[in-house]
Amino acid sequence: MSAREARVHVFLGKGGVGKTTCAAATALHFAERGENTLAISTDPTPSLSHIFELEGRQRERPVMPNLSVTELGLEEVRAMWDERFGREVYAVFSAFVDIEYEKFVAFVTSVLPGLNEEFMVDHIRRIALDGRYRHVVWDTAPLGQTLALLETPALLAEHLRMAPRVYSHLRTSGEHRESVMTVLSRWAELAAACMAFLREEVSFSMVTIAEALAVQQLPAVFAELSKYDLRVDRLLVNNVVKTTDSDFMRKKAEQQAIQLKQLRDRYGHAPLIEIPLLPGEVRGVPALRQIAGVLHR
Repeated sequence: MSAREARVHVFLGKGGVGKTTCAAATALHFAERGENTLAISTDPTPSLSHIFELEGRQRERPVMPNLSVTELGLEEVRAMWDERFGREVYAVFSAFVDIEYEKFVAFVTSVLPGLNEEFMVDHIRRIALDGRYRHVVWDTAPLGQTLALLETPALLAEHLRMAPRVYSHLRTSGEHRESVMTVLSRWAELAAACMAFLREEVSFSMVTIAEALAVQQLPAVFAELSKYDLRVDRLLVNNVVKTTDSDFMRKKAEQQAIQLKQLRDRYGHAPLIEIPLLPGEVRGVPALRQIAGVLHR
């Protein structure tokens, strides 16, 4: 990593476990250390704005000194598609297929289910390289959508293997067939660059809760990440009961203790951080500071 390149911190987890809270608290921590930081969400229903008490969807909006927030959705991804490949690919295909651009985009993204996420990875990779921020903190989409991007390079490789036979049957010129292959090859190069970025330049934190269903889902997730040589650096367990001042809370703590032991036994290679259950909603800078104090002792 160069002196100008940002450190990228990715928070993974199923919906509702506290990914956004952990990402926002981490971004706040770095900003209050005086390091220029971007908190970025690619969740289709982002809540970074809510946590930082901002109105509306944000596009790289300064929140406080050294901290900006941005939220990317489908419209932004389509703009990335247009910028990098979309219109070029469409121009080639539309020479021999009568299809509207919007339908064409919908078709391609359905064939390659990780495509949206891949363009987001590339966008974040370029932010990391441009030197504006020291830290980029990424609040990802729910886990299933994020893991879909890992399949994209393999899907592209299979398409490139099959493409010459498919395109040989199209009633179009050799020049158009070559254009399609050229674009797809560059697309595959982008996929490979994104995977290399995730492997080499990104720190992953897995966020979960100490409940049986959430814990039972983790082995498959870790196995999927391991298949692509992606390593989780920290396991964050949210909403852990620390105050047992009632029968209900004591019972809850006993149930969580069983799951916490399983997590320690299975994932002892990664630091496990317990984030206490707070009495109120985590929203606003003071509440986020409490979480940051636990995550970055």
